[in-house]
Amino acid sequence: MKPVLSKESAQMLSKVPEVTIFFWIIKVMGTTVGETAADYLSFNLHLGLTVTSVFMGGLLLVSLFMQIRYRRYIPWIYWVTVVLISIVGTLITDDLVDNFGVPLQTTTIIFGILLIVTFISWYMSEKTLSIHSIYTTKRELFYWAAILFTFALGTAAGDLTSESLRLGYFFSAVIFAALIGTVAIGFYLFRLDPILSFWIAYILTRPLGASCGDLLIQPITDGGLGLSTFTINMICLLTISVLVLYLTTNENKNPA
Repeated sequence: MKPVLSKESAQMLSKVPEVTIFFWIIKVMGTTVGETAADYLSFNLHLGLTVTSVFMGGLLLVSLFMQIRYRRYIPWIYWVTVVLISIVGTLITDDLVDNFGVPLQTTTIIFGILLIVTFISWYMSEKTLSIHSIYTTKRELFYWAAILFTFALGTAAGDLTSESLRLGYFFSAVIFAALIGTVAIGFYLFRLDPILSFWIAYILTRPLGASCGDLLIQPITDGGLGLSTFTINMICLLTISVLVLYLTTNENKNPA
């Protein structure tokens, strides 16, 4: 017998968007922005990692407050939070590596452990990791903690494969794209658990985005394409804005 939710709880059933093709497109774009925007603010605008981290961290806290405060899914607030947490996750890893000299292998392990601990704590407390069951503030906090660690882990793993292991940005992107494709095949053809499939794919889209972002903006001498960081950020942000506007319009036409 299914538990009966209170009216207040039922209103929170839609705090996380439906997982559609738009979800994954915006997610990948957001992860790319996380990589390129962090570099643009820190290096191109000469703000430095520390100032950029404090500034973006403050914006993220405001966005998270708004996201948690509202009792239903509001597309623009949700996706602004995702983009900001992507940037902050990148900055956390970059701070550890560049300012504190922590090796990429170590940061990858650290954030991998933190993510596993988050999932274990979430499951032990709530008995599920499904994003479709996030109808309490506690579950939402677990969700956003997991998202933050996926971004930090993805940044470290993407840099580890492309730079430390010298596979290059292109081949790193191909590897992570192939892994995501394998998960999709497992889900659609072999009935891989949907919750497990979602989180594996979600984790892998971050290093994919990091590798793609670096491939686009890093100098040709370093294995990148040398494109303008500002231009790539604007293209990604414009694409995200158009898709979020579309989702918001649909949300208003079909309110929960």
